[in-house]
Amino acid sequence: MTSITPASSSGRLGVLRRYQRYLPLTDSTPLITLGEGDTPLVRSRRLGPRLGCEELYFKLESCNPTGSFKDRGMVVAVAKALEDGAKAVLCASTGNTSASAAAYAAHAGLQAYVLVPRGNVAQGKLAQAVAHGARIVAVDGNFDDALRLARAITDKHPIPLVNSLNPHRIEGQKTAAFEIVDALGDAPDLLFIPVGNAGNITAYWKGFVEYFQAEQAGRKPRLMGFQAAGAAPIVRGEPVADPQTVATAIRVGNPASWAKAVAARDESGGRIDAVTDEQILEAYRLLAQEEGVFAEPASAAAVAGLLQVAAAGDAPSTGSGQALRDKTIVCVITGSGLKDPETAMSVEAQVTDVPPTVEAVEEALGLA
Repeated sequence: MTSITPASSSGRLGVLRRYQRYLPLTDSTPLITLGEGDTPLVRSRRLGPRLGCEELYFKLESCNPTGSFKDRGMVVAVAKALEDGAKAVLCASTGNTSASAAAYAAHAGLQAYVLVPRGNVAQGKLAQAVAHGARIVAVDGNFDDALRLARAITDKHPIPLVNSLNPHRIEGQKTAAFEIVDALGDAPDLLFIPVGNAGNITAYWKGFVEYFQAEQAGRKPRLMGFQAAGAAPIVRGEPVADPQTVATAIRVGNPASWAKAVAARDESGGRIDAVTDEQILEAYRLLAQEEGVFAEPASAAAVAGLLQVAAAGDAPSTGSGQALRDKTIVCVITGSGLKDPETAMSVEAQVTDVPPTVEAVEEALGLA
């Protein structure tokens, strides 16, 4: 795979310094960083050509400090919390937000409070929050219950809520759109992205629109958002009381940024659709084994969506359906597969136990 580096890379200066003029910062905002942003845009070597798409790229947000896209928005939210004199931050999370909030809070000398749905957080993500010293409460309910409680608590106490309801989160996350344009020289035709609480698709659209208005891009992409079929309230048009999917990061039944995500979809001329867990796990396997990209299952939803669109032959266009080969496409890989090692071991584990002899190893490897 080939990685694209921006023509005038700023290095890992962090989001606040690199895109300072596009962010709601003041002279009093501390320019903290853990090295977030400046993530690779990697060209597909096998999947793209197989689909007839020579310009397919993966935006590896898994390369952020805590392994997910959340770091882009969290650095802005925590910096603004520091500026306002906060002593702590609080979030509800299915895992990635808690890991990011805990890391940036630790870096900034703040206490992180985390509410998670009991039994519905991948251990790799929960381990990060534990390691960074967050105070964690497991709520007997789903993510929507945890977020409802988080909002109630931050309304009652002087603690900033750092979920994507916090506008500073969206401001930071929009910088990924800037980086894609900086790397490609323009916006892609299509951007495929997972949709859970729907803050990220909202942020990407905001970023692409702002760069277009600043004449840094000559066009805006169509946004292709994908929810898991068992947690697809936007697709169904109503909240899902008991969302279920292997993609825990998008296991959300009532997205906080629902209306903004729908607006982004409609304004971009794109769509928000659903893919099954079977499709997600197949895309998860293809990414790892054919592209060398180890993504968490939620990230694979974007690639599953691409495969679904390719199979149907109905990629949106200004005309009546051009082939994918005519388009520049980016799939957002929102988080690392190391966040959820249990899924990898349950889906892909092929470990053979042998005695310590050359002959036994050769036989196991098929070399005998």
